[in-house]
Amino acid sequence: MKLYSTNNKDLRVSFKEAVFNSMPQDKGLYMPVEIPQLDAEFIQNIEQYSLPEIAYKVASTLLKDEIPTGDLKTLIDDAINFEAPAVKLDDKTFVLELFHGPSLAFKDFGARFMSRVMAYFLKDGEQLLDVLVATSGDTGGAVALGFLGVPNTRVTILYPEGKVSPIQELQLTTNGENIRAIEVKGTFDDCQALVKQAFADDELNAKFRLTSANSINISRLIPQTFYYFNTYAQLKKQGFKDVVFSVPSGNFGNIGAGLLAYKLGLPVKQFIAATNVNDTVPRFLESGVYETKPSTQTYSNAMDVGAPSNWVRIMDLFNQDIEAIKKVVTSYRFTDDETLEAIKEIDSKLNYVACPHTAIAYLAVEKYRNENPTDESAAVFLSTAHACKFPDIFPADIAAKIEIPEQVKALESKPKHADQLGVDFEGFKNYLLRG
Repeated sequence: MKLYSTNNKDLRVSFKEAVFNSMPQDKGLYMPVEIPQLDAEFIQNIEQYSLPEIAYKVASTLLKDEIPTGDLKTLIDDAINFEAPAVKLDDKTFVLELFHGPSLAFKDFGARFMSRVMAYFLKDGEQLLDVLVATSGDTGGAVALGFLGVPNTRVTILYPEGKVSPIQELQLTTNGENIRAIEVKGTFDDCQALVKQAFADDELNAKFRLTSANSINISRLIPQTFYYFNTYAQLKKQGFKDVVFSVPSGNFGNIGAGLLAYKLGLPVKQFIAATNVNDTVPRFLESGVYETKPSTQTYSNAMDVGAPSNWVRIMDLFNQDIEAIKKVVTSYRFTDDETLEAIKEIDSKLNYVACPHTAIAYLAVEKYRNENPTDESAAVFLSTAHACKFPDIFPADIAAKIEIPEQVKALESKPKHADQLGVDFEGFKNYLLRG
């Protein structure tokens, strides 16, 4: 598997190099030189395969000979050891539960796969691998648990002060060992900017072996394609052929993975990018003008991204053709008030408790159906995090229905350990240099 930079299509690097370097020095993002098509027979019979089997087929098709067959199967079986059920809510509506991994968020797919890929490639005696990650909520917890105890690695997580939920913060700050957390007096975009500046800094790169665990790393994106194929398999088993995916979208890695799956040959009728008021992409698809803006804090905090990094990958997948994107991707924005009303509606109509991100994806399905009344496709809205992560958002009667997982109860007895920094890069750089 060879990859190029979205800023330089003549560049060629191996998968291993892209995993460890995360981001090219030209500040583009890595993309596969070739996106092969999965064979038609596999797609036609996909309902016969399990999630790990589907994951292996997709990964081996993309990676080719980067990791030997037996090693890749072992890696996937270890990383993807939990389910992603598409739960039927009515005749044509499904919620895809992606929170059954250890950190209770969809990021477990990417973080666990990435950590095991890096551990596989790391050799004894090599320089310590410093993993830098910015999080708006769920990424940090998944990365922390994915890398906890992995030899020869050190993870530094940056998160915005006061803008993650209490449970999310505990998942970031209670690990110890090779995991450290920094509470940044700013927004997620500030955290992401600090990480990107670190990768472009010559002095830091000379001293440290830096890599990222954000979705800018291609090894985060690849495993997220697995659950799109697996969902299609679950629906096909129930007699559905046409499917619409509604994806809560912040940094646009999740829907980017879905579109990569589409390019690999997954039959999808439509993708819906559902955002909160951080609506850079909906505005772009409406106006044709791509204009970022500072992020605004909302109830759906993991989507509070004003400058989504992965949008350049989506543009690249479609050769910068906005009209081609608009044929496959619809995008809607929703407010906090609409989110709260949706949480109540999902509970009363479908007897389901949805986190705020999931509620936004549900709203997007409803809006899409109103605009496309003749579309008989199965609609799947992605549930990206367990509702227990957002206890203060739910009305009391709905909050009472949330079952608190044991791993969350265990977190509450652990002390928080986090350093505090501002948004200036020199402060972050000096922190890293001090070790």
